[in-house]
Amino acid sequence: MTQSEHHPTGAHPLGEEPGPYGTGATGQATDQRADVSSFSPQASMWDAVRKVRTRHLAQAKATGEKFAMLTCYDFLTAQVFDAAGIEVLLVGDSAGNNVLGHTSTLNITVDQLIPLTAAVAAGAQRSLVLADLPFGSYQLSPEQAVATAVRFMKEGNAHAVKMEVHAGLTDHVRAVVNAGIPVVAHIGFTPQSEHALGGFRVQGRGSAAADLLDVALAMEAAGAFCLLLEMTTAESAAAVESAVSIPTVGIGAGGSTTGQVLVWQDAFGLRRGKLPRFVKQYADLYGTLHEAAVAFRTDVCSGTYPAPEHTFES
Repeated sequence: MTQSEHHPTGAHPLGEEPGPYGTGATGQATDQRADVSSFSPQASMWDAVRKVRTRHLAQAKATGEKFAMLTCYDFLTAQVFDAAGIEVLLVGDSAGNNVLGHTSTLNITVDQLIPLTAAVAAGAQRSLVLADLPFGSYQLSPEQAVATAVRFMKEGNAHAVKMEVHAGLTDHVRAVVNAGIPVVAHIGFTPQSEHALGGFRVQGRGSAAADLLDVALAMEAAGAFCLLLEMTTAESAAAVESAVSIPTVGIGAGGSTTGQVLVWQDAFGLRRGKLPRFVKQYADLYGTLHEAAVAFRTDVCSGTYPAPEHTFES
């Protein structure tokens, strides 16, 4: 039985307190997996899937089903999203912004992203874990791409990798696929190339739609099992979805793609400030956390916490 298929109980030996960081006395994580069928609005192929594989995403494309993807960067959040039935967890290079506080995805390194990937893989029992290859870790050569992807599979326990690509990186994708590693090819707006693209600009407009389709077809031919389209026109994304046999995932690419992905801090309201047009907010976690932090400080400063029920006696 592999680590990803092991379902620990997290039971505590009699008389012991739970660990302070949410683990049992043995250090094993609590199994929080939910019945995915309870989240499905209607009967779905996903109800019967116990472990999401690349073949299930292909099946979704073939049968007209949809799937959900969220970014994820840590163990506990992975448990939550996994229990909610999210099919794919993306350990994005967006961790540079959302975890490390950078203003760009360009700064994060392989050595910083691999531990985050391993943490997500440890928390995900059902979801497919997809890892970004950071800027500069695969562009140099197909050999470099394979070496970096192998590290994410061996050290990060990822199930697949994502590469931001253009036509010149076709051989890089093919080499990683030939090494036995599933690849998602990220096309359209590619944040790692923001300076070359002239900033955060919508792709696939006018004559550029044909170029986007050409890259999509090249990546399918190179063996990518999925395409991710970011910030493209809905029309160009729909054309790609129709032209390729592999599933597509959209972020700011309209509703025709097989799957949809969002950065979780955007989708659930942890980030403050202006959000991209394509983001729908499903919660206000910033407000919830802020309110809770204020209440905690108030209790501490007033002396009402810890109360007797929070105190050990001799």
